[in-house]
Amino acid sequence: MIRSDYSRVDPKRRANLNYKKKQFATAEFQQQQYEHRLNFYELPPTAEITLEEFETWAINRLKVLSELEACTFRNKTPEETAEYMTGILNKYLPLRSNSSSKSQALQDERRKDHYSHFILRLAFSSTEVLRRRFSRLETMLFKLRWLKDDVFERKDFVKGLNLDWDEVGEEEKKEILDKLMAAGGVKKGDEMDWFKVDWERVPELVEQRKVFVRRGKAFVPQREQMSLVVVEFTKRLDNALELTSRALPRLDEDDRLAPILAHLSQSFTAPDSAYSSSDANIDGLNVITANSIDTLSTHFPLCMQNLHQNLRANSHLKHFGRLQYTLFLKGIGLSLEECIVFWRQSFKLITDDKFNKEYKYNVRHSYGDVGGDANRRGRGYTPYSCQKLLTEPLPGPGQAHGCPYRTFTSDNLVALLQRTGINDWDVLKGVKEDVGKQRYHVACNRVFEHAHKREIKRVKDDGSWSATDLDTIVHPNTYFKRSWLLKHVGEGNVGVVGGGDRMEE
Repeated sequence: MIRSDYSRVDPKRRANLNYKKKQFATAEFQQQQYEHRLNFYELPPTAEITLEEFETWAINRLKVLSELEACTFRNKTPEETAEYMTGILNKYLPLRSNSSSKSQALQDERRKDHYSHFILRLAFSSTEVLRRRFSRLETMLFKLRWLKDDVFERKDFVKGLNLDWDEVGEEEKKEILDKLMAAGGVKKGDEMDWFKVDWERVPELVEQRKVFVRRGKAFVPQREQMSLVVVEFTKRLDNALELTSRALPRLDEDDRLAPILAHLSQSFTAPDSAYSSSDANIDGLNVITANSIDTLSTHFPLCMQNLHQNLRANSHLKHFGRLQYTLFLKGIGLSLEECIVFWRQSFKLITDDKFNKEYKYNVRHSYGDVGGDANRRGRGYTPYSCQKLLTEPLPGPGQAHGCPYRTFTSDNLVALLQRTGINDWDVLKGVKEDVGKQRYHVACNRVFEHAHKREIKRVKDDGSWSATDLDTIVHPNTYFKRSWLLKHVGEGNVGVVGGGDRMEE
């Protein structure tokens, strides 16, 4: 038998254990100082933040990564992506250089960037698919920032990385100078330093034939330094994500963080977008009535057009379709009284008594006119976002709610789009490819951009709308508002819709 004494830990040894390994020890937190704008995210943050900051910062970074991904799906050039992302980054995740400011605000920006990266690292480490996706988008973000960074600050940052590079000596350089210059596209007379690394570390440069390779080493000109740094960034991040995935089970005990992390990973399907009451306010749009819905439906996203067409064809919608459509109509500014009129006119095959008993209460409840105190205080339910529509259970027989890009077969989806006026085969082909890869919100944005291509070109050319004002739509009510504004640009005091949560005059 094993004596129980041997299983005990010496009290003196227990007292000397590191506090991080003791379950109930008081951790010693400290605020980090960020010397550089760029970050390899190797040191986890240790200072305290609130749960609100935890979630808000992560959502802001998720918005940035989602917009980056959307740029690749829409085949934007690197130049177009850089221009488009400038406004998005300034809005959600600003990060200025040292030369711009030395204030505490600079540290606060870098602190938010640091924490938001590690929060999303936790959220997207659970599966290999999410890890690959997160790594790819974080690498794209790092490259964007690298290209915009101050040259001297960037050089100082690289020095601190202690990368394993061998500088090519003068003797070796003279021996193969012609080959180095030919591979690197360097003209005679240009002074250039070269670094020597294992060729596996720069596969992108090898593939593009921008480096000379000899005996397993790639000779990289200094101007191609970014490729070396980016490859190293991705390699270290991939290793860190693998380690994080192993530590995830320990977080299950914290019931405060688990729901937030689950929500964030779920939102990677389509970014979530909180509805704001300002989405219902459109300058230049007359008061919406029940009789104007048919006309306005040309500005509806496909999910709401599908509900509207079903309602007009059958004079009825089942419960979840009615709820989704009612909340959308509420969100575009239809009053409770007019909404009741709209549904009563639409359900023309039933009696007034049946409508009042079985349907009217649900409309009033959606607006917060009846129901519990919490419902009335919150003025009812808010309109559904794309993220909610894409993560709800699929509709059953006879139901029309949800997102058609997700719920329809390929042929039925094309037929529905053609009924709404989308007949361009290239667009339909792109939509089918997006749907096949489950990029439903990208398919919806593709249709929007095609339907409004003239208006979008116009507001871009005259500078009245910025790239940020045309960011990815992730809410049906944003779709309607942006569509209406674009179609009425130049007609009186029509404002600019931006980002799905506000309108700037």
